[in-house]
Amino acid sequence: MSASPEIANSIKTGSFNTNYHDHGQGKPLVLIHGSGPGVSGWANWRLAIPELAKTNRVLAPDMVGFGFTDRPEGFSYVKEAWIRQLLDFVDTLGLDTVNLVGNSFGGAISLAFAIRYPERVGKLVLMGAAGLKFPITPALEAVWGYQPSIDNMRKLLDIFAYDRNLVNDDLARLRYEASIQPGFQETFSQMFPQPAQRWLDALASDEDEIRALPHETLIFHGREDLVVPVECSIRFNQLIPRSQLHVFGQCGHWTQIEKTATFNRLVRDFVAD
Repeated sequence: MSASPEIANSIKTGSFNTNYHDHGQGKPLVLIHGSGPGVSGWANWRLAIPELAKTNRVLAPDMVGFGFTDRPEGFSYVKEAWIRQLLDFVDTLGLDTVNLVGNSFGGAISLAFAIRYPERVGKLVLMGAAGLKFPITPALEAVWGYQPSIDNMRKLLDIFAYDRNLVNDDLARLRYEASIQPGFQETFSQMFPQPAQRWLDALASDEDEIRALPHETLIFHGREDLVVPVECSIRFNQLIPRSQLHVFGQCGHWTQIEKTATFNRLVRDFVAD
């Protein structure tokens, strides 16, 4: 058993192994993390997994290029590759249909997967999701342009959270240390080089395809989100026929951390219906 809570199970997905967490029983709920430096499935979803696992089988993979999933040499980190990883992941686990929860970057991947493989998705949850074209925010430029230091990590945490009580020096040191593990920053700096707008645009899905989504969709956004504007989720709500939108005041880009209890309850109730 690994000493790190971030390292859990390993499964073959195409040409590489994916690190993932697997808790609980019931309808499979796959959680796709965001794209911050040093992020992992566990770091992103640690407050949601125990609660959601009370009623569902919760699966949280590290997407390739992040966390403790393999980093194949010469790999091309593009939307198509992440969609393929997710397909290989659910196929190898023998899951015909899953409910998807996507945070930020993970929202863009979940959305694109639902468009490509609509029969493989039951319900869809988007949280502070990318997946539309919009002018890149200074906050997202800072996240993708991160250079490792405790001070820079502290600045990023201030961007992510509206509630500064959630941000302290201990957390900044912890996330900084996560960001400098072997291979982490090297990969991260390759994924979203300047000009960063092109990578944001590449994550976007076509609005006509979004409009055609048949899935019931639950959308979350923090009103004070500096990374992905709340207008993106308002637009998703306008486009997706069977969608509902929850906007949280006094909340930044970390809905699952800043509004943990409400987020967990709403997701649990949504997928249980």
